[in-house]
Amino acid sequence: MTPARRVLSLLPLLFLAFLPPGAAPAADAPPSVAPGGNLIVDGVPPVPAETADKASRYGEARAALFADWHPTDGSMLILTRFGDTNQVHLVKMAGGARTQLTFFPDRVEGAKFEPTKGDYFVFHKGAGGAEFFQNYRDDLATGDITLLTDGKSRNSEPTFSHDGRLVAYTSTRRDGTDTDLYVEDPLDPKSDHLLAPVPGGGWEVLDWSPDGTKLLVLEGISIAESYLWLFDARTGEKTELTPRPAPGAPTVAYGKALFTRDGSGCYAITDQGSEFFHLVVYDFATKQSRRLTPEVAPFNVCDVEDFDLSHDGARLAGVLNDRGTSRLFAFDFSQFPQPVNITVGEGMANAVISRLKWRPDGQSVAFSAAGARLPSDVFTTGDDPRAYRVAEDGGDGLPTVSVPLTRWTTSETGGIAPAAFVEPRLVTWKSFDGREISGYLYAPDPKKFPGPRPAIINIHGGPESQFRPTFLGRNNYLVNELGCAMIFPNVRGSSGQGKTFVSLDNGFLREDSYKDIDALLDWVKTQPALDAGRIMVTGGSYGGHMTLAVSTFYADKIRCSVDVVGMSNLRTFLEHTESYRRDLRRVEYGDERDPKMAEFMDRIAPLNNVAKITKPMFVVAGYNDPRVPRTEAEQIVGALKKQGTPVWFLMARDEGHGFAKKKNADYQFYATVEFIRQYLLGGE
Repeated sequence: MTPARRVLSLLPLLFLAFLPPGAAPAADAPPSVAPGGNLIVDGVPPVPAETADKASRYGEARAALFADWHPTDGSMLILTRFGDTNQVHLVKMAGGARTQLTFFPDRVEGAKFEPTKGDYFVFHKGAGGAEFFQNYRDDLATGDITLLTDGKSRNSEPTFSHDGRLVAYTSTRRDGTDTDLYVEDPLDPKSDHLLAPVPGGGWEVLDWSPDGTKLLVLEGISIAESYLWLFDARTGEKTELTPRPAPGAPTVAYGKALFTRDGSGCYAITDQGSEFFHLVVYDFATKQSRRLTPEVAPFNVCDVEDFDLSHDGARLAGVLNDRGTSRLFAFDFSQFPQPVNITVGEGMANAVISRLKWRPDGQSVAFSAAGARLPSDVFTTGDDPRAYRVAEDGGDGLPTVSVPLTRWTTSETGGIAPAAFVEPRLVTWKSFDGREISGYLYAPDPKKFPGPRPAIINIHGGPESQFRPTFLGRNNYLVNELGCAMIFPNVRGSSGQGKTFVSLDNGFLREDSYKDIDALLDWVKTQPALDAGRIMVTGGSYGGHMTLAVSTFYADKIRCSVDVVGMSNLRTFLEHTESYRRDLRRVEYGDERDPKMAEFMDRIAPLNNVAKITKPMFVVAGYNDPRVPRTEAEQIVGALKKQGTPVWFLMARDEGHGFAKKKNADYQFYATVEFIRQYLLGGE
């Protein structure tokens, strides 16, 4: 689930004023940070300018994400931020200048070169956080930008045919709910046409066949259930490749899939017959799959989460998710029937790797890598195979190859030395049913902050996401300068720990995930370095819902909470989330149209138990959020105000599911720091 996108900036943007518009400043009021004009601020006291002065550097780190290789000249497109949001940049060589190509107030989500000549690229972006993404063509010679989609519906990132003549993508254009398949010539927007209507909101174009006649498409039902299909790229006729399990049998999920180079089958990631995702090759004629990654550690206890095939089909590189960190492996089909473990040298042992792609000549692989001391940068494996060193096997019977890396980008960290950022450690605790739950702990320097430290529990979204030990961005300030320990739990329902674990919170099991945090609160009491009397819980999206639930049912164990775009009632959330995603979410949370499920959702809803929320809360929302509508925040804020519980509320008119624009994220963070000072640290 997904891999990290931080929206960061190059220079400090400190908007210093005296008070929000409309307020009369006291004669001796200290200078404060004025919220931007798109922010709605309710109950948040003036944020001292001194807070921004001290914390601003921690918001100035940037990140670089690999986007695509140029087909002929060896340059690449990356996504990074020079101003307020991520935009497309061109990098011509390792360590070369990052030349900005797009300039929009909203971030660009992805970009791809035309795959034969590279004289233009297509990119994918939304507006205002509403996630109605559109596709565009950018002609490099002229800089002209052409809209390729209808400008209204939600569209997926386009996938090029191998000859570059066509792109395929999905769109909700027909009815606002189903993600139908469309095909278009990017040089002729009038050619855009519906290829095939399909039911449901979880369809995704994965690849074109080498001859351009077929599409490999994923039908997503839930994180635990998905299927592969072939579509005729001319007629839209479809053929289901992967069988559906018998009633009562375990569901099967597929991930990324790519055609073999002769078009007779495909490589695919699946958890069929296994707890973890592994790599198979599927033959279209026999309808049989053959497992490629062996059933030995680490391949039988970790998910294969990404892979890419070289253009000639001779080699394949992949990524394993090993309890949150990444491990590389590769196949050279001409030499080895088994995969080869890849090590990439110092500084990358605990990195998280994503966006893997072979260079068109097949000589190196590019990827993004992030870690606790690495905000995300672009690397490639070395071009010269003579520099590779074969080591002894690591006990799994597989050869290990040490591969040198070339660093293409070096993202700034706000002038703070990377060594100053804390490396996390994996921690575990037992939950109510004896199941082991794990998470990552970022602890402040005990020499600088002696004694038990206040703890901030930060719960990820999804709920099927997974916290991975990456760069904390602004949150490094909370650890390094405020002396707060941060714990990032992966409660039941998180991915990366097998198909059984990811389904343990579905439907009527929802409260079990709340109990995992209750067990963590008790675990904190056993840790001498942590102060169980000073705990804050926070999280975004589903993590925001968990924050509300913990604040409701375990209020006596925390001091305060920060809910970011969280659901205050799962029933009202499902009734109002965008229709294209409603069925996908019902598989996870339950169907609110079922009276028994609706009753259960209402019974456990923090909104309906608001009298139990007795500790101060900060609520953050995006006005245009299509996933968790702003009404989920507004209704909990209104209820807290009515009963007199201290509540701060911040909403951005130009944001959606979380704040993507730096100026908004800056103010949100500075206000959060003040909330922590007042309610968690208690004047420390």
